[in-house]
Amino acid sequence: MTDAPNIDKSALRDAATVIVLRDRGHAPSILMGQRGAKAAFMPNKFVFPGGAVDPEDAHVPFANPLSPLCESRLLDDAPPGCAPALAGAAIRELWEETGQVLGTPGEWPTPTPRNWRDFAAQGQLPNAAPLQFVFRAITPPGRPRRFDARFFLLDAEDLATDPDDFSAASDELAHLQWIALDKVRGFDLPFITEVVLAEVAARARDRAPPASVPFFRNDDEESLFLRLHGKPLPD
Repeated sequence: MTDAPNIDKSALRDAATVIVLRDRGHAPSILMGQRGAKAAFMPNKFVFPGGAVDPEDAHVPFANPLSPLCESRLLDDAPPGCAPALAGAAIRELWEETGQVLGTPGEWPTPTPRNWRDFAAQGQLPNAAPLQFVFRAITPPGRPRRFDARFFLLDAEDLATDPDDFSAASDELAHLQWIALDKVRGFDLPFITEVVLAEVAARARDRAPPASVPFFRNDDEESLFLRLHGKPLPD
């Protein structure tokens, strides 16, 4: 568990980001796109797909839930019950921004949440099991928007769609592409993305969950780099 002073989270929005890793065994690459020049948050930067949690994300039916370890670490220094909403946001934002589906064939109950209707139309239920929680970061004070972002690592082979087909993507991210992990620092990246990439590069060929999850925590007085361990799991 973390041990740090509380911060005022009134201006923060929970968010989820997905790092999709491809060909991790021999030539790893990651899926990224470029934010628009007029975007209020990180304009022109190359980023992973992701965004803020919507209230509907907490109520979607999962074909498979998060792993117990992943859920436990998400709940470390976080509100009870937040894990399903974060997983839902990760899967929804991945779909909206890239047209990629992390799902398992299945029928949705009715009525379908409004922001999930296009996803449901693919005949897939969201599948949270392949998501691996690997990083958490809070946007520093003074930015136009502040997020409490959780980063999930995902293998491209777990997608239900063709990883090269972005035809269903929205226009929120331009220049969607797979970028070689050893070339990505040549792109215009946010600082926190560079920090996360260092963690991803260190684990690119290791599918096991990390020993703990880094947490870059910013408040009005100081920045702390913590580790999230979660609660011990039953044997």
